[in-house]
Amino acid sequence: MTVLDTARAALSTGPVCDACLGRVVADRSFGLANDERGRGLRVAVALEDDDTFEEPDAECWVCEGECARHDWWAQNGAAALRGYEFDTYQVGTRVPPLFEENDRLLREEAGLDPEAGEQFKSAFNREVGKRLGARTGTEVDFDRPDVVVLCDLTTDEVDVQVNSAFVYGRYRKRQRDIPQTEWPCRECNGTGRKRDELCEGCDGTGYRYDESVEQLTAPVVEDAMDGTGATFHGAGREDIDARMLGTGRPFVVEVDRPRRRHVDTETLEAEINDFAAGKVEVEELCLATHEMVERVKELPASKTYRAEVAFAEPVAAEGFAAALETLAGATIRQETPQRVDHRRASKTRTRQVYEISGELAGAREATVEIHGEGGLYVKELVHGDEEQTEPSLAGLVGVGADVTALDVLAVEGEDEPFERDEFFRTGER
Repeated sequence: MTVLDTARAALSTGPVCDACLGRVVADRSFGLANDERGRGLRVAVALEDDDTFEEPDAECWVCEGECARHDWWAQNGAAALRGYEFDTYQVGTRVPPLFEENDRLLREEAGLDPEAGEQFKSAFNREVGKRLGARTGTEVDFDRPDVVVLCDLTTDEVDVQVNSAFVYGRYRKRQRDIPQTEWPCRECNGTGRKRDELCEGCDGTGYRYDESVEQLTAPVVEDAMDGTGATFHGAGREDIDARMLGTGRPFVVEVDRPRRRHVDTETLEAEINDFAAGKVEVEELCLATHEMVERVKELPASKTYRAEVAFAEPVAAEGFAAALETLAGATIRQETPQRVDHRRASKTRTRQVYEISGELAGAREATVEIHGEGGLYVKELVHGDEEQTEPSLAGLVGVGADVTALDVLAVEGEDEPFERDEFFRTGER
């Protein structure tokens, strides 16, 4: 069947608008919009049949006039997005079942395959999307747009989905006894109350610790972007009693439903550091993409630690030096430490010590610096965890040992983890 025969058959089913007529043969001609294609077919059929060309005198029975309302939907979509900064968008449509059935019947009457041409939903999304982009000066993105406009043809309503915005940086935690993320009180499950009274375990705050790196950073980012919530994602985490110093730890703050995306990250960095009052510092802040969250979480990082060690008995310098020499480059076998066994699966891990050095500060104290594979339990490397870590510093010197202070000096990828062009945004429109 020729294209004209198909058009003639489609027109015989009743009043059909140009856009719906053009859609059913969209895969058989190129370079025109559906309404342009349909208009051309209508004229060609009239000329071939020696008829007078006439405009349809009734509403299209397939789309019930919706194809004439693309501009109306784009206008309402732009209005719904007013007040939100965005660079990319996507349009989606909730199509009434009747329209899908009409689409099927049109093709059936015209002797076409049910999947021939272009479906109503796809064409509607594109036509409204073109107009929305022109009105807002933004670009369509089918992967992860900043916003999604959903046109509900059943209710004549527009819904807007605003996707998260992301800020990447590195943080240093200069004060001990601050967790990385919010730590809800176990006694009251974070409610702050227990048996209709203030929880004694948290004094009614709902948190085991009053502050966290998350609480000292994420609210500032949320406020700057005028969002409705924020989540902190870190590249691993240090112990609560450990400081995070040196080059800092990579992190991403994810902001829900942001109204502003184009924030000045230098100003934001200063605002966070002022709010954290020296307890936490951030640097290298920049706008990022959704993909950066997974990159940060899955970063195959090695870490450098500095540990202050106290021995139960005096240690000879020769024995201490020999122990460090044995540990340098060693593969360490570790059972899940007793201190975290209640919240982590029991299993055996092997991790490598890349480098280790140390210095005795008297017969029973030392400072040790360790560069190890990600996931190495450093405290257990020192004290042995009752022989659940082998080899260990305590085991090699034959004297009980404990870590009295621990600092993380560096968190570094095994190779360059981030490509700025791929995972970072300039913030420019």
